[in-house]
Amino acid sequence: ETDDTFKSNRNIYSIKIDSSVKSIGKNSFYYCSSLSRVSISSSVVSIGDHSFYGCSSLTQVAIPSSVTSIDKYAFCGCSSLIRISIPSSVTSIGNFVFEKCASIREITIPSSVTSLGGFVFSGCSSLRQVTIPTSIKVINKFSFSGCSSLTQISIPSSVISIGEHAFERCSKLSEVEIPNSVTSIGNYAFAECVQLSQISIPSTVTSIGRDAIPSSTQMIKLE
Repeated sequence: ETDDTFKSNRNIYSIKIDSSVKSIGKNSFYYCSSLSRVSISSSVVSIGDHSFYGCSSLTQVAIPSSVTSIDKYAFCGCSSLIRISIPSSVTSIGNFVFEKCASIREITIPSSVTSLGGFVFSGCSSLRQVTIPTSIKVINKFSFSGCSSLTQISIPSSVISIGEHAFERCSKLSEVEIPNSVTSIGNYAFAECVQLSQISIPSTVTSIGRDAIPSSTQMIKLE
């Protein structure tokens, strides 16, 4: 692992990370804005923070099944990234990992993931489909804020808390079912979800934050 290896090098177009590498260090390819292709060896177990931050030409990444953690901001601002597959070896996805990846259309989070950071998909404006596994207990703050192409979301029955601003500005979100495992919904959780016509709140929810549900949304409280 070497931090800052190719930081801000705009003359790299493709990279092959070989089998001697166990960890991609922080800032390794930070703002390598010409980097369009990357091949990651199956020797790699962790992708460090800010490692591919701002790699705006990167279109797809295959994460090998050796990787267990993707650290904060790892792919933040990879605005051309269309496709990324997360293997079932990954247990932790940090804060801001895919923030502003404005070209990603769908993503499946494997059931191996138990920790999903805040702001993780914030600003993923093309994201239409996301699968949240039953291994997730908390949807952290700003997790899906600004996912303006997301039309529906399935919240698994493992989730106990929906963080503040979690789905704020998901302007095409038309239906949400809150499972009866949920006990709290944070401030502004569904704020500015202008197409959300109604939401069913189970009796297990004991705390609803400030302006969590748009005033135009019919809130149905289930007994």
